[in-house]
Amino acid sequence: MWAGVDAFHFVWKKVNGDFDLSALVNLVGSGAEDHRKAALVVRQSLDPNSAYADVAVHGDGLTALQFRPVAGAETAEVRSPVSAPGSVLLSRRGAQLTMSAGSAGRTDPFVPSGPVTIEFTGAVYVGLGVCSHNANVLETAVFSKVVLRELPATANNLNPTKVHSDLSVYDLTTKTVSVVYSADTLWEAPNWTPDGKYLMSNSGGKLYRVDVTGKAQPERVGLDAGYEANNDHGLSPDGKWLAISAEHGGAKASQVYVADANGGKPRLITPHMPSYFHGWSPDGKWLAFVGERNNNFDIYRISVTGGQEERLTTDPGFDDGPDYSRGESPNDSPNDSKDGKWIYINSNRAGGWDIWRFPADGAGPGDSKAERITHDAQQDWFPHPSPDGKWIAFLSFPPGTPGHDTKTSVHLRMMPASQPPVPAASPAGSAIEDWSDSIQILTEFFGGQGTINVNSWSPDSKKFAFVSYRLLP
Repeated sequence: MWAGVDAFHFVWKKVNGDFDLSALVNLVGSGAEDHRKAALVVRQSLDPNSAYADVAVHGDGLTALQFRPVAGAETAEVRSPVSAPGSVLLSRRGAQLTMSAGSAGRTDPFVPSGPVTIEFTGAVYVGLGVCSHNANVLETAVFSKVVLRELPATANNLNPTKVHSDLSVYDLTTKTVSVVYSADTLWEAPNWTPDGKYLMSNSGGKLYRVDVTGKAQPERVGLDAGYEANNDHGLSPDGKWLAISAEHGGAKASQVYVADANGGKPRLITPHMPSYFHGWSPDGKWLAFVGERNNNFDIYRISVTGGQEERLTTDPGFDDGPDYSRGESPNDSPNDSKDGKWIYINSNRAGGWDIWRFPADGAGPGDSKAERITHDAQQDWFPHPSPDGKWIAFLSFPPGTPGHDTKTSVHLRMMPASQPPVPAASPAGSAIEDWSDSIQILTEFFGGQGTINVNSWSPDSKKFAFVSYRLLP
């Protein structure tokens, strides 16, 4: 029960809609394999590569919410802080699957983990599974007090808005996460002010400054109420101007505006729509944005004063999340990320979602100058170079996740900006030894759309802001 296919013993019942499946679980004896499993399972089908989720109690006590979001994808997991629990619970609410673990006697409250997101369709197979992890070994698990509670179906809301939001900061020095503001409403896309004192974040179509010390309540930016701001916004490098993506004046899609730093006197920069701002050039002269033109999403740039937009990519794949390289790398080599030399994006042009880059003035004929930077099973979005030019932070969804318009278990990852591009002949899904070991997982949480759409580095490159979520009933 791992990787791309499964082999285990399974007793099941077909279920339509939501459910709670709970049981007391006991793996008998010492066992031959640490990774033998007794699991509560939900699967889309009985095919070995089916989309699934389970609460798996391992022989060594590890308890994990394992999941394959689409058929054939690699399995991912969210680990519970509870080791060797006696009592476990698997819950489905629409597209969200949650694990809870507690003591055998249930004298302690269940500890929830997740959720993760799987868009099951129709009836699913729900039941109990046992896996020895060794085809030549017979293992026994005892499930008792099994309760399957079937509930009415709810919508498969992949991007729920009824959430608790934690505006958080990851400290690269201490490797810790601190929460600077929490609310039982949807907040998104924090980015730092150049003085390092505030985070800019949007909620309910409005923009706010949030004190990074957590000592003051958010202060609303003075953007006219007629502008419905989304999660693509950012201050210019000198802090004098604010770029926003918003709907205004009856527009049916997002456009890019530039206002003063407090949101005053906004002026339209991109007449065409939809257009979504993502990055300022380090000299403050250009805005990089994503635009849908002729049913294709590509990367464009436009002068901060407006004028003609310039198309930078032409590949028929979906390009998103452009952000300029920054700072000066320590070594003067062709692979170093110099000030404004590159635009980093995420794209599915080669199949899965990966990080790419190309020269700031365009990817060239047929995008011949575009270079692929990541190439593993995770789905990578929103690359953000650090101000000192040393790092690229990005968001990674589970293998098989089709896009970013979802909330699920995600990884905040980081890699050196000097990392060489992936060889062009590398087969899809292969691990490229010269870069894969350099990618760090900073933290894992429930997030996705709204977590880091825009650059979230602190000015000193020592911290990184993001939003994590928790579902509300």
